[in-house]
Amino acid sequence: MPRWPVPNVAQLFGIEHPIVQAGMVYNSGARLAAAAAEAGCLGLIGAGGRRPDDLRAEIRAARALTSRPVGVNIPLIDKHAHESLDLALEESVGVLVTSAGSPARVAGRIKAAGAVFVHVVATAALARKCEDAGCDAVVCEGFEAGGHNGRDELTTLVLVPACVSAVDIPVIAAGGIATGAQIAAMFALGAAGVQVGSRFAVTRESAGHEAFKRAVVEGDDTRLVLKKHVPVRLLRNAFRDRVEELEARGAGREELAVLLGEGRARRGMGEGDLEEGELEIGQVAALIDDVPGVAELVARLLAQYDAAAARFGG
Repeated sequence: MPRWPVPNVAQLFGIEHPIVQAGMVYNSGARLAAAAAEAGCLGLIGAGGRRPDDLRAEIRAARALTSRPVGVNIPLIDKHAHESLDLALEESVGVLVTSAGSPARVAGRIKAAGAVFVHVVATAALARKCEDAGCDAVVCEGFEAGGHNGRDELTTLVLVPACVSAVDIPVIAAGGIATGAQIAAMFALGAAGVQVGSRFAVTRESAGHEAFKRAVVEGDDTRLVLKKHVPVRLLRNAFRDRVEELEARGAGREELAVLLGEGRARRGMGEGDLEEGELEIGQVAALIDDVPGVAELVARLLAQYDAAAARFGG
């Protein structure tokens, strides 16, 4: 019997396993994306926080490391989003994943270029809008996820079947997935693939700072904060404590924005400032206790998936 349910997004992306390595700011560079691709997954380079010339360099570096599919993730709220999209299309990137904005605003450019178009959502209603906009698939990301998150607080266990019922395009489950058994659970809910972020962020090939990776291995206290500004799930540190103090006394969007400032994510994940930086990670931090290489991690996920499937006779 085939390992994976058919159909799945492996066919859509031209990959071996229907697993997407998420595009995570300051973690998902060429080395991680290429390693994920070499392991049979879809590797994504994160455009968020990068200048367009840096993104071009990462795309070309990934192509020097692998001939397998590597895509780009572009948060549409990023100040360089439209430049990054133009650049990715110029570089003939075959898979584009967008988030944090309206897919209808960029669908025409992406589809005209012949690229596979995927958007990330946090509700079934938004998944329907993606289908209407012409997306080829949708990532449905639950409340458990790290980084920027939806305000609706729908868990992956609830969101995925709701999205599967709402749309006819493939649903890629995301949020709270760090083991092969969790991947099997997503397929049981009707998903056609999974996107894994936090677990790939804490690998040797991740561009995240080593201090950040150690902090994830040693910690498990995550919380969604800044809901009045741009919601983000963070590991506990001095910065998050100050955010929560402001929120507890009713601080508004402007006051929170002043505290956030610029460069917090770079300071935390990219530079390893464990007290004043943003340490973006999902609830699965509680399940992450090592820093493996990507090949080792994917082999582990597949073995865990096979074991879970075997328990159900699949």
